Amino acid sequence: MRSPVGAVLFIAFMLLLDTYVFQAIKAVTQTASPKTKMIVYSIYWAITVLAIIGFLLFVFTDQHFLSRKVRTYLFAFIIGLFLAKITTSVFLLIDDIMRGILWVTGKLVFSTPKNGIEVSGGTAITRSIFLSWFGLAVGGTLFGSLVYGFGNKYKYNIKRIQLAFDNLPQGFKGLKVLHISDIHSGSFTDKKAVLHGIQEILNEKADIILFTGDLVNDKATEMDDYLDIFNQLKAPMGVFSTLGNHDYGDYVRWPSDGISKEQNLENLKQVHATMGWRLLMNEHVVLEKDGDQIALMGIENWSAKANFPKHGRMDLAHPGTEKYPFKILMSHDPSHWDAEVKSKYNDVDLMLSGHTHGMQFGIEIPGFKWSPVQYVYKQWAGLYEDVKQKLYVNRGFGFIGYPGRVGILPEITVIELV
Repeated sequence: MRSPVGAVLFIAFMLLLDTYVFQAIKAVTQTASPKTKMIVYSIYWAITVLAIIGFLLFVFTDQHFLSRKVRTYLFAFIIGLFLAKITTSVFLLIDDIMRGILWVTGKLVFSTPKNGIEVSGGTAITRSIFLSWFGLAVGGTLFGSLVYGFGNKYKYNIKRIQLAFDNLPQGFKGLKVLHISDIHSGSFTDKKAVLHGIQEILNEKADIILFTGDLVNDKATEMDDYLDIFNQLKAPMGVFSTLGNHDYGDYVRWPSDGISKEQNLENLKQVHATMGWRLLMNEHVVLEKDGDQIALMGIENWSAKANFPKHGRMDLAHPGTEKYPFKILMSHDPSHWDAEVKSKYNDVDLMLSGHTHGMQFGIEIPGFKWSPVQYVYKQWAGLYEDVKQKLYVNRGFGFIGYPGRVGILPEITVIELV
């Protein structure tokens, strides 16, 4: 949104939204003293002005004008405030609709009835004030949770799971697979915290490490400061990787820093090689253990969602795997499972994906999990099964956009095949 017109339209919408929410502020402070009102109103509009200034700085300044860390948190603050006010506005809109209906019916049918909710002590609080308080509380809780989530972005959660397969060769029973996805190195601002996550991976002493895409946000150079950390990842059977949608550089303008989009992708492939990771580009490799063999396939990004690319080629990766009794597929986007894998390649036993991050926001408690991303992706976090095929969706090692996690922590998955 770097165009002046787009910026003006967004700021105009922000001001309209702020004016609408301000009605709730006035409603809940109507019995306050003039001095209290002045303080509350001043704080409210001061935050609004700061948000607009921050938005202008974010949009119209060069990325080097502010540090990456400052820009990241500034963006999160603006978006968090925006979402909180949108949420509050929903309740205000409900109230306006209700009051509009009551006003119309009162004019056309009968006198407008008393409209209130009885509270303790017999005091009636009008519906308008009740919904204003409720809307502000929900919006404030949302904003508060997003701020709280800043501290969770490096709290790596190790998920351990055993997966049983009847056709798994004897030599691979007990194989320890460590699965990570969505590193997004361009979002990192704390190298020490990332190193701690890598050490947690190494402590698992896995037989093999599989990474399912989105090493960077956009540019291969985002890995420059983290090569010495991620090249520590080693496993007896190797480290294998694939590409995700962000790895192609589709979300920035090229050429950038004198490098073309095509060259950036080649540079990123070299990053994988430099770290000792075997990048699988629509191909398969044969894994051997104790005299048995299985096939590991890795494809480029393939998505059933219209906005994401279909570079993946199962027709190149799958041929030749028919003779192996067990197959693992690394495919970044979980929508690939329903759209192609289950229907055309039902001999794929286990597919590993990432991409969704669990939206970095949701609820996960025993027996229940929810995230807004589930309304876009049917498979968005954890294990899914269909007959003999299994899909595991990693919640992501890193983060992008919002520099935090609420309810959905960054994940290191340890899978034991039995």
